[in-house]
Amino acid sequence: MKPWQIIFAIAAKDWRVEGRARDVLSATLFFAVLVVTILAFAFGPEPSKLREAAPGILWVAIAFASILAASRAFASESEDGALEALLLYPVPHELIYLGKLLGNLGLMLVLALIITPFTLTLYGVGVAGRELPFILTVLLGVMGFSIISSFQSALTINLRSRESLMPVLFFPIVVPVVIASVKATVGLMTLDPSVDVWGWIRLLAGFNVVYLVVCTLIFPYAVE
Repeated sequence: MKPWQIIFAIAAKDWRVEGRARDVLSATLFFAVLVVTILAFAFGPEPSKLREAAPGILWVAIAFASILAASRAFASESEDGALEALLLYPVPHELIYLGKLLGNLGLMLVLALIITPFTLTLYGVGVAGRELPFILTVLLGVMGFSIISSFQSALTINLRSRESLMPVLFFPIVVPVVIASVKATVGLMTLDPSVDVWGWIRLLAGFNVVYLVVCTLIFPYAVE
């Protein structure tokens, strides 16, 4: 099999499992909607405050949801005793990571597709005429979260307290992705001329490339 076929086969397996159980997507979607709704009540009914808070709240919801989704990335193999069998496949371990990453990214994009318009509607903000850079920002931001969270899921899979360790390890590393995503979203939603939207998008893409290369290269050592 070609490398891309191996990657897609692993991701397709995760998608089939999730399609039958729907536990990860349901839990993460419920959590993200709950976060967005509670914070809307916390900021009160004043429209100006809601519009100012919308970019940060959107990415907070997606970031926390990505931890929940990634915590199950390798859990099914670990619980069924199939993780060792997966690692014994005669394929480079880097492709296993990329396959799990693609599977997690697919779930997170579905989540973002639902939670993003919900947040925009609830907080009364819009991106009319700026759809392309906004979609690109969401795509790159979700990808950055998925790259880090999928790697750390493999890193902590054999630890008893992995649920509590995931946020501790995740957020310090993903801070550049959060900052770049929020800054670009603020510029798109507020039309603030002082915000270099495309500069933040390029920075976000650069972080993703660095994270992807580093995580892919050290993944074989992390799972061993």
